[in-house]
Amino acid sequence: MQINIDYLYAYLKVYSIDIYGKKKNKNNQHHLTLFVLWITLVYKKNIEGYVKKKLTYKDSGVNIDEGERLVKLISPLAKSTKRKGVLSDIGGFGALFSGKFKDLKDPVLVSATDGVGTKLLIAKTAKKHDTIGIDLVAMSVNDIITSGAEPLFFLDYFSCGKLNAKTASTVIKGIAKGCKDAGCALIGGETAEMPGLYSPDEYDLAGFAVGVVDKKKIITGKDTRPGDVIIGLSSSGLHSNGYSLARQVFFKKLKLKTTDKPKGLGASVGNVLLRPTRIYVKPVLELLKTIRPKSIAHITGGGFTENIPRVLDKDLRAIITKGSWPEPSVFKFIRTNGNIAESEMLRTFNCGIGMTIIVKKTEAEKTLDILRKAGEKATQIGVVEKRQARQKRVEFI
Repeated sequence: MQINIDYLYAYLKVYSIDIYGKKKNKNNQHHLTLFVLWITLVYKKNIEGYVKKKLTYKDSGVNIDEGERLVKLISPLAKSTKRKGVLSDIGGFGALFSGKFKDLKDPVLVSATDGVGTKLLIAKTAKKHDTIGIDLVAMSVNDIITSGAEPLFFLDYFSCGKLNAKTASTVIKGIAKGCKDAGCALIGGETAEMPGLYSPDEYDLAGFAVGVVDKKKIITGKDTRPGDVIIGLSSSGLHSNGYSLARQVFFKKLKLKTTDKPKGLGASVGNVLLRPTRIYVKPVLELLKTIRPKSIAHITGGGFTENIPRVLDKDLRAIITKGSWPEPSVFKFIRTNGNIAESEMLRTFNCGIGMTIIVKKTEAEKTLDILRKAGEKATQIGVVEKRQARQKRVEFI
């Protein structure tokens, strides 16, 4: 039989108030003495165990056993992404990858890191964790491909308040899927259980990717000239940016739930907002076999307005033709129901274009053909022009 010591102390405290208060009662004193003697004799070992109990890491909120369970669950997932160059399995102190690149005369490593922002809150609310890992991989490998580099390997960082191996492995299953789509290896990672910093049901993600490109083939945007053509690759939706504004519209202004299917959206709120970010690596690598783009931009936070200028010299500007590409319904829904200005939409969301590729005008049709055959919805969306002083870097017409 077990006894709750905290309840016992509370019981004694109540009796102490009766005994030592204004009305002292000898009968109460007698009963208390007998009660304490009885408790001491019958539950002596239990009390001693309570007093002498050793504090453990698990008592503090960190479950090492659950961490080991997670490693067993994700080891096959990591192995399924293995590619040429990987020299180690997960579990070591450092992940190993060969530095030999036979086909490259002057190999240059390209690195990127990112997270998925408040899209995590949608996954938590919807209790759907199987695709958020794809987003994590996409954000870094899409950045790497803009330099013309091939992603080699990926590492993840998973932090949480209380580790749930099932949930974490579901997330990492998505990461493995993203790595396969990008052709890179999930070579390692870190899981951190941090009670007190996060609530028990919270987790956060960060990803790190490394790729390689021959130095002479690095895409910098320096060769871009007036008259070059801007080609856009369609997005699947919001990807992983603008979610703070999107959540404001869906959940605070419209009071919707992730299971709701409002008119004009085409699917449930949760499914639309959790559509994974498109990974453009393989189609772009296929393009690079034939065409050398002038520049490539990953349209993330900041939309067209902030990202295209990153790959253009200051004396050039992009002229984007509005309506030249199909826009997913989610953007119209947010713009209309949130009463958001078009300019704000274009500097916050990708608005249907997840990546832009600038090529010579004479190579535009061939570029479109290659990308479409690779499975991309590619569209000519604009041109590059000479920029005069005080003109906008990106102009929409």
